[in-house]
Amino acid sequence: MTTPTTHPEPGSVLEGDVPPSDPRAHLVSPRTRAALRIQQRILTAARAHLTGRGFTELLPPIIGPVTDPGARGAKQVDIDYYGHPYKLMTSAILYKQASLLAFDKIFCIAPNIRLEPLETTSTSRHLAEFHQIDVEVAGATRDEIMDVAEDLVAYVVEDVATTMAVELDTLGRDREVLTRILRGRFGRHTHTEAARRLGELGHEQSPDAEIDWQAEALLSRAGDGAFFVTEYPKGSRGFYDRENPDNPGVLQSFDLMAPEGYGELCSGSERESDYRTIVTRIRETGENPAKYGWYLELAREGLPASAGFGIGLERLTRYVAGLDHAWEANAFPKVPGMVSP
Repeated sequence: MTTPTTHPEPGSVLEGDVPPSDPRAHLVSPRTRAALRIQQRILTAARAHLTGRGFTELLPPIIGPVTDPGARGAKQVDIDYYGHPYKLMTSAILYKQASLLAFDKIFCIAPNIRLEPLETTSTSRHLAEFHQIDVEVAGATRDEIMDVAEDLVAYVVEDVATTMAVELDTLGRDREVLTRILRGRFGRHTHTEAARRLGELGHEQSPDAEIDWQAEALLSRAGDGAFFVTEYPKGSRGFYDRENPDNPGVLQSFDLMAPEGYGELCSGSERESDYRTIVTRIRETGENPAKYGWYLELAREGLPASAGFGIGLERLTRYVAGLDHAWEANAFPKVPGMVSP
């Protein structure tokens, strides 16, 4: 059985780490077929779970005048939209907030384009083109939206484990190991606690920065099950993450880490909805608020307070199916820096 503990460390490249140059070889592979069937089941289960709890599915835009500025290290893609500079979506987060003007609970299956740094090629988790299960709930707190994320992931894992035995066996995925995630609630650790734990593991982690990719894998291997990391420092994430009013300098944010070394599956937070605060936060990042004109106009007139998250679909498929690489969970994978169909 292939296990994530045999993955190469970030920075190394082994034979088989990159997708086949021939798309036919990838598409006819029994591993690809099994992985994509599991992914289809994940989508079916996620839609059933969310719609059964009153969520409305919306179709998000894939281009816009602005996109999420918080994608760490990744470049945005510019396009000419009838003479106007537009962006391909790195994340639909701003549009998720706007969508709550129509519905209180929404989700979407959103495509994303991020030209990731070349060093992410060796993480096994990054793609230049990927999809997210995006969720947003009006009036929700961080802890409430974390419960939504936990319930969704647990539901999907149980559904796949009980319905996709043939595909999981094809991939050598140990269902007993997989379903350990269903025993008890997911753990909760603050960013400060995570940084301290990483120091104990011999990895220096700045208390003021995002947890880096190698650190995520270390924490993931060291844990007994899935867990959340909360309370990221202000400045480490986008302007839309709400600052804790009772703990200045700390964001009402979180990441969900899968066990077994698979690393981050999901990021989310309470959202900032106050117009003046959003403008201040944008300026603090060094950006010009004018570029977010349409979004700020909505905020001026009143955006609902909310919380939400995005789950990387290929990453979730990789974890559930026990794959070595996220590209195995994509029919036409775009690995950073590699030209492909």
